[in-house]
Amino acid sequence: MNSFKLLVLGVFVLVLSSCSSVRVAADYDKDANFDSYNTFAFFKPGIDKAEINDIDKKRILRAIEAELTAKGFAKSENPNMLVSIFTKTKENVNIYNNNLGYGGWYGWGWQPFYWGTGYNTVSSTTEGTLYIDFIDADRKELVWQGMGSAALVTSNNIERKEERIKEIVKEIIERYPPGSFKN
Repeated sequence: MNSFKLLVLGVFVLVLSSCSSVRVAADYDKDANFDSYNTFAFFKPGIDKAEINDIDKKRILRAIEAELTAKGFAKSENPNMLVSIFTKTKENVNIYNNNLGYGGWYGWGWQPFYWGTGYNTVSSTTEGTLYIDFIDADRKELVWQGMGSAALVTSNNIERKEERIKEIVKEIIERYPPGSFKN
């Protein structure tokens, strides 16, 4: 029975640790002058296409606005940078197969005869990817894109969900401007 408890604890720790990490990447136009961007506005046509509910869109946009403001940007009616988002989600189903029991060597090779209990543990998580696009407002060209993938909070815990969104947005925007992120 101790092996079972240890296995359950190991799976629990694995699930918790996977929920806390955000995988982040960024790409950019190497010819863009990132020092020239100091004002922003949200690009409504792009944001309207994001396939998430309006409440989560508001949460993401508030988090982006807070992070850009902290970096010295000002929200403006006449911006030099537009901000857009889009999202993707996928369901991950994990099956952990553990056959506890006994087997043995009989004659030539392994004989897969097991006695005892075997069990499968099935878990599923929803992984979301958030893309944040910075677009040169004059040229209407993408100059920077940040991407973050993480396990999403799907429970009814609103505070936890908001904190998770803030964490994902913060880790993405830490990569802006190019060259500013230190590993």
